[in-house]
Amino acid sequence: MNDRLNYITSLLSTIPEKPGCYQYYDAKGTVIYVGKAKNLRKRISSYFQKEHENRKTRVLVKQIYDLRYIVVDSEADALLLENNLIKQYRPRYNVLLKDDKTYPSIVIKNEPFPRIFQTRNIIRDGSLYYGPYSSVHFIRTLLHLIKELYPIRNCKHALTPEAIGSGKYKVCLQYHIKRCKAPCVGMQLAEEYNRNIADIKEILKGNSSKVSELLLERMKVLAEEMRFEEAQEVKRQYDLVESFRLKSTVVPMLHNVDVFSLDENETSFFINYMHVGSGAIVQVYTIEYQKKLDDEQKEYVLGLGIVEMRERFRSHANEIIVPFIPEGVFPEGISFTVPQRGDKRKLLELSLQNAKQYKVDKLKRSEKFNPEQRATRLLTTIQKDLHLPVLPMQIECFDNSNIQGTNPVAACVVFKKAKPSKKDYRHFHIKTVVGPDDFASMREIVTRRYTRLLEEKAPLPQLIIIDGGKGQLNAATEVLRELNLLGKITIVGLAKRLEEIFYPGDPFPLVLDKTSETLKVIQHLRDEAHRFGITFHRHMRSKGQIVSELDTIKGIGEKTKEALLKKYKSVKRIREVPSAELEELIGKKKATLVAEGLGMEVR
Repeated sequence: MNDRLNYITSLLSTIPEKPGCYQYYDAKGTVIYVGKAKNLRKRISSYFQKEHENRKTRVLVKQIYDLRYIVVDSEADALLLENNLIKQYRPRYNVLLKDDKTYPSIVIKNEPFPRIFQTRNIIRDGSLYYGPYSSVHFIRTLLHLIKELYPIRNCKHALTPEAIGSGKYKVCLQYHIKRCKAPCVGMQLAEEYNRNIADIKEILKGNSSKVSELLLERMKVLAEEMRFEEAQEVKRQYDLVESFRLKSTVVPMLHNVDVFSLDENETSFFINYMHVGSGAIVQVYTIEYQKKLDDEQKEYVLGLGIVEMRERFRSHANEIIVPFIPEGVFPEGISFTVPQRGDKRKLLELSLQNAKQYKVDKLKRSEKFNPEQRATRLLTTIQKDLHLPVLPMQIECFDNSNIQGTNPVAACVVFKKAKPSKKDYRHFHIKTVVGPDDFASMREIVTRRYTRLLEEKAPLPQLIIIDGGKGQLNAATEVLRELNLLGKITIVGLAKRLEEIFYPGDPFPLVLDKTSETLKVIQHLRDEAHRFGITFHRHMRSKGQIVSELDTIKGIGEKTKEALLKKYKSVKRIREVPSAELEELIGKKKATLVAEGLGMEVR
């Protein structure tokens, strides 16, 4: 039992904080629960980090021996995927849908003068299905807008050329209210009708800009005519269409299709497999191949993965969606699709997202159990990104804190193996600089810091970061040159506004990616130096205010001052104390001196 909980607990910190679905497995490897989450880590962790009042939940947690998850782009996608997985696995602890209903879709029927309507039944008769959608309200609004834009029939007549030519149909109310152009009596040609259908297909694919533009224009016109209630209703429709412009990536209407994607790092290939059947993702799995040779081709590795996983999961899909054409021998009838856009492209991107997540999770888990591995990898990344000659085992960052020209102080923070070493943090009082001069202050503290390290023969850093622009960097660089350390230690400046990294003598800054681990470490150093310096500055400023008011009173010594501050905390509160109370604490004579020194009224 303890091994089971320890294993699951070790996984929790590596789970991404992204939307998705999760599956719990029992000791036999059977799916016993499927859930959705806006934040996978928080939702899954909640099962194991508190005692549950609900008996069913407590029983479920005791049965969990393993877990897996699938990341998606949005909470709506997670809702749809959860529905598909529950229907696929029918887990014991989920509330099963007895009527087997699913989320609704929109269909364009495969018939002359196609009809468009909402449906829950998927019939493979050549009709086009869009969805499913998690919001029935959105489907009804979208269909209403489409029928306002385009005169599409809603009758069930079989509008074959023979039936239209026979004259058996008559125009209906929809024609008279201008919702249909009566193709049933030959008043609208198939070419015009099909052009409308082509526009509607683009809207249903997510290219709904035409609808949005029309609604926006209509809203402006109604507002100008001061028909505000109608304009508000159109605005509601506009906001709804805008919020659902991109159709869900989870379940495009495909049947019996395999999806494979590939990602890699220095040591391994990661291949993700997804199987789509009847418009539902019913299988997701990722495997890892260790790299044996430096020149292994990804086309060859992808081919191996396709053969292995199709055999493992007994897939007989004839269409395989891939990022590139793989190498290998495959059964006859197999076709490979490399999509550039549309639903198939979205499925491929979802598969790649899960392959990348598997790679990240594996790295997190290995580094969790081996912190030295993470530190080495991070230091190697910093060395590579900043073009350092050696690993930056020790990094130091300097910051001046000179607010409004008072109490000038500075701070030096130290990171060892990319982690804060707080016992090595140092504060500095600026001693030789008069007035707010950041350049001279930086020169003083860098001189004092490294002169002392050299005298004590203490370890020197491999990297120095100066929080400031070129002026501060140049001042610090000049000190290193004078101390004969410039070639031994790399020094850079971090500009505050755009997070640019400057090197001495180079006018062009280095700009790192905002998601770069190197930049995050440098920002951590800068923020720590700023916090440490500001805290010290506030302390000195506060201390200076207290000293200036109490220590100037002749006849009041340290012990009396400490007694007053210990009880009343501040000079402000001392001023509010009656004279009699002060006399009880420090005596009548000293109470009189304090009252006179602070300008207090004798009460």
